[in-house]
Amino acid sequence: MAITTDQLHKLLQTHFGFADFRPGQLPTLTAVLNGEPTLAVLPTGAGKSLLYQLPRYVIQAPIVIVSPLISLMQDQVNRIREHGHGRAVMLNSTLTYQEQQLVLQHLREYQFIFISPETLVKPKILTALKRQGIGLVVIDEAHCISQWGPNFRPEYLLLKDVLQQLNPPRLLMLTATAPPKVRTDILARLGLVETQVTQIVESVNRPNIFFAVEKVADEATKQQRLLALVKELGGQGIIYFSSRQLANEMATALQAATELQVSSYHAGLDALERYRIQQHFMRDQLDVICATSAFGMGIDKDNIRYVIHYHLPKSLDDYVQEVGRAGRNGQPSVAILLNAPGDELLPQSLNQIEIPPVPILEQVQARQLPASALGEQREILQFYLTHGIAPSELAAFLAPHQAELAQQLQWMQSYLQVQGCRRQLIWRYFGETGASQARCCDGCQPAWTPATLDLPAWEVPNREQNPLAWEKRLKQFFN
Repeated sequence: MAITTDQLHKLLQTHFGFADFRPGQLPTLTAVLNGEPTLAVLPTGAGKSLLYQLPRYVIQAPIVIVSPLISLMQDQVNRIREHGHGRAVMLNSTLTYQEQQLVLQHLREYQFIFISPETLVKPKILTALKRQGIGLVVIDEAHCISQWGPNFRPEYLLLKDVLQQLNPPRLLMLTATAPPKVRTDILARLGLVETQVTQIVESVNRPNIFFAVEKVADEATKQQRLLALVKELGGQGIIYFSSRQLANEMATALQAATELQVSSYHAGLDALERYRIQQHFMRDQLDVICATSAFGMGIDKDNIRYVIHYHLPKSLDDYVQEVGRAGRNGQPSVAILLNAPGDELLPQSLNQIEIPPVPILEQVQARQLPASALGEQREILQFYLTHGIAPSELAAFLAPHQAELAQQLQWMQSYLQVQGCRRQLIWRYFGETGASQARCCDGCQPAWTPATLDLPAWEVPNREQNPLAWEKRLKQFFN
């Protein structure tokens, strides 16, 4: 018997305390619970976690959530536990062998199993999940299948075989950003027939975010401008860098030059430190995070007033994902991209995969040379060599994806150079149409300043929860 809209509303009110669903949630839940493979593209802040938490009250078997980041898994596990929606557990590299075995022996006791793709593809894990039986498989941040799989974390490319082995009765793919081409790629890489998949696609538009690009002459000027912007904007924000070292350096500089609490966040920090920083930011004990792209996925914080990109993102997909972390409370917020001549060189270099000569590939494949002979990207190259790609075919295999990365970077360049409305270009990239808004972007409002954006008041922190920040903030108000 198909679940009804009235039943879903009752579950929403009873277990989550909401009077109504957000756009896209109800049709997604209806499709998933009726057994339709579903791809839901809902903007940041649209409540995607509810789309696998609510089904727990309908589905009797465990729900498996494939998630890309340990910090994201931990955050979701904590939220489920805090709100009493059931027992949740993680399966990833943070668990020892003994801990992993204990979880596998008690799978039936969990309603939610969060797992990384690298862990999911292990034969013993798949065997245990098949033996238990799965009620729903959720692929969170599903755009990673298209954008990451070919040249970063290629285990995403093995999810097609995983789904064939698990054969779950329900499948849900979730993401905030996926233009038509990426949606088609996601489904193809998972071995799904596009016409047999229900797609729920809401607009990426976030009307409360003002988009701006600031062109600067050089690196020194860019650093000075960043410092000035952070002082002027105040409140809580995220600054994205492509360099771990520069994220560290600028966090130190901002901490010294302002009254703000600032920290850096990147994959070079150990998992415990990353979790600590994330929790401090979520609890308003930090004002500014200087981060690489490792930070932000799944961050559900409603009072971020700005996102600044110090370096050029590799694609509009990444950019819209990252700036969408601002203004989730619906209040005015701003996304600023700082741009100096030559900024495009860094993402170009990050997109390139250096492939050694075929004889070296053959010797590594035959174990006549160590994997280190493959260079810095040896893990990616070795993955393909051990999964049926012949050394002579590797360059041709990766060429289409390299061309796609170059095209995505060209779209990012177009965003920088567009004359007129930047939001219109974003809509065009994502296959949407819309009219420019009064508070839209620097193309529509060239004389903008942070003061003209009506950013919400910068509240004084709670004295008991954060005495250090309270003292610093109070000092600012009286100086």
